[in-house]
Amino acid sequence: MNTTPPAQRRHKSRRPRPQTPRLLLFNKPFGVLSQFSGEPGDQTLKDYIDLPDVYPAGRLDKDSEGLLLLTNDGQLQARISSPKFKLAKTYFVLVEGEPDEQALQHLARGVELKDGITLPAEVETCAEPSWLWPRVPPVRERKSITDSWLKLTIREGKNRQVRRMTAAVGLPTLRLIRYQIGPWDLQGLAPETSREVPAKLPPNMAQSLKK
Repeated sequence: MNTTPPAQRRHKSRRPRPQTPRLLLFNKPFGVLSQFSGEPGDQTLKDYIDLPDVYPAGRLDKDSEGLLLLTNDGQLQARISSPKFKLAKTYFVLVEGEPDEQALQHLARGVELKDGITLPAEVETCAEPSWLWPRVPPVRERKSITDSWLKLTIREGKNRQVRRMTAAVGLPTLRLIRYQIGPWDLQGLAPETSREVPAKLPPNMAQSLKK
């Protein structure tokens, strides 16, 4: 019989923080899985990341592009990806159609999805980002329908949330680029490339990491 108190057992089983925490920003291309393994023929993180013992902090769909964070620190990984801390994530979204004010207000106040109503979001129409790279393969264009860009910021992470939100208001997503997670963004980071940055959290999250 194990007489060790539950709190002590949990403490012993917790993976220790690495002596050198590391944080990597990666600009994930379209068609790449946000994991290091897959089926034969799949493109995975293994094809682009050669830093050992780092793992994604959160996910990005295979058919989405942009910022993915990876770290070797399990506690840091959990704090970044946990919905508890509602870390803001900003996306640039190419949608089919032209959003009206009603659709924008609907996205902003919350959209009813099968797994619940989304939290309030920040959304605005915008021009195509000047820093944007060509997608491979390119987005299919339909001459009879106008495409529009949205800048959308959410603070949760339901499965394929942004795509389901825009679809719910009649604006199917054609292209999705995650530009920013909390204080980290894609500025100066070309597709398929990565950059290591100091493994530091915003002050309010850093306090929670010490607990």
